[in-house]
Amino acid sequence: MSKLAVYPGSFDPITNGHVDIINRGLRIFDKIIIAVGYNPTKSALFTVEERIEMIKGLVGDNPRLVVGSYSGLLVDYLETVDATVILRGLRAMSDFEYEFQLALINRRLDRQVETVFLMTGSKWFYCNSRIIKEAASFGGSVRGLVPDDILHKLKEKYPLLREGNARKRKERC
Repeated sequence: MSKLAVYPGSFDPITNGHVDIINRGLRIFDKIIIAVGYNPTKSALFTVEERIEMIKGLVGDNPRLVVGSYSGLLVDYLETVDATVILRGLRAMSDFEYEFQLALINRRLDRQVETVFLMTGSKWFYCNSRIIKEAASFGGSVRGLVPDDILHKLKEKYPLLREGNARKRKERC
């Protein structure tokens, strides 16, 4: 019996932190479905279709990774793909509180559903899509926080985005 997990998220955009969770999740699960969620209450930078295409470009033809999308209840999506495990990444205590609540409601909605948490690598502790979009929108470099292909997609949305890692400061007298 193969071990299947669904890794849900907005992935707007996918970050190196997400990629880290996916790669580490593959050590535990035989197959992971990366499920791009449609949330009408959030204003997204990229459409669901754009996010799916970006993620497909990253995962290539790896047969252990599938990219899909869902709207509505995650537990309903899990039922449609015949999965009972949700994979989630955690960065900080604030993540834990929110994720714990989600895990509890998902378990209440479907007693078969389990949530597995992976701590993000320390390198990605502060890395999230919202902060990346904010920095990029003001022209800050996010190189190294997102895969290079995603950096190019961000550059299309934010023409002021700098490619370098750090802002150069003027020398003071």
